[in-house]
Amino acid sequence: MMDADSLGRWRHEHDFLGVKHGAHERRTWAVVALTTVMMIAEIGGGAWSGSMALIADGLHMSTHVAALSIAAVAYSFARRHVGNDWFSFGTGKIGELAAFASAVILAMVALLIGYESVMRVIHPVTIAFREAIPIALLGLVVNLVSAVLLHDHDHHGHADHEFEGDHDHDHDHDHDHDHEHDHEHHHDHDHHHDHAHHADYNFRAAYFHVLADAVTSLLAISALVAAAYFGLPWLDPVAGFLGTIVITVWAYSLIKSAAAVLLDTVPSRSRAGLIRQRLEIDTDRVTDLHVWRLGPGHLGVLAVIVSEHPRTPDYYKARLAGIEGLSHVSIEVNPYAAAAGDRPRGPAA
Repeated sequence: MMDADSLGRWRHEHDFLGVKHGAHERRTWAVVALTTVMMIAEIGGGAWSGSMALIADGLHMSTHVAALSIAAVAYSFARRHVGNDWFSFGTGKIGELAAFASAVILAMVALLIGYESVMRVIHPVTIAFREAIPIALLGLVVNLVSAVLLHDHDHHGHADHEFEGDHDHDHDHDHDHDHEHDHEHHHDHDHHHDHAHHADYNFRAAYFHVLADAVTSLLAISALVAAAYFGLPWLDPVAGFLGTIVITVWAYSLIKSAAAVLLDTVPSRSRAGLIRQRLEIDTDRVTDLHVWRLGPGHLGVLAVIVSEHPRTPDYYKARLAGIEGLSHVSIEVNPYAAAAGDRPRGPAA
């Protein structure tokens, strides 16, 4: 008779959070606190002194506080609900959802900077250099400190790898879907390692926000100094245009990466190809293969195998041992029907 203990080996905890989830959560909340204090100080100081420059910079920083808060709340929510069975495959993708929202906000910030730059060209304004330069310097310092807190070599030290839209849809929709669901963790590394697999896009979104603010502050300082000491006021809107281009490129990259995860695109053609190669031995053929990302460092695999000599699902899972990051593996096995047009007799037991 089956009991809870004997069924334990077939159960699986759907904890697909990144290995650095806790550290990233704490550091993101620290940056939220830092930027919030700076925002309040600028708006309050501007109201007290009558400085519109301070108020404007404080309001600009509020957009980044909002985006950073989204990232921090996403970390906390994903951690608190990691065991909630309402989420079929865990809460690992909540970070990508937050990253997508943050990237949209980043794109809106870029558009606002671009719009303001156009207005400055059409209607030049008098710049209060004594006030503006110290504000920009203070903002740069805060953003650089925040960038250091949010910098992670594993996530920002490598180029953004594109997700490849690999679709292995050799579907045979007539087969019986009584799946044998079993799940294993495979943490050994192989030569098909890629950094996008481990990337925490929520953390990257927070990093891009403070980096974008740092870049705009640096460009503003350069333009203000040039305008104040060399009589080149037109450099101020030019710096705004440059900032718009840089931030737009970052926002687009982040939107594309986060959307790919949310849409369950195949994370890596090479890894999907390796999985198919490992499973297709002798008369075993993969008729349906799905590989998708469950969270930072975690991949899900669902494969349907048809074979003249079918084995148990565990036998095929053993072939995948050593492939990095396969955290949730489901295998369905069907015996091959020799007669043309015959339907499979159902999954192997």
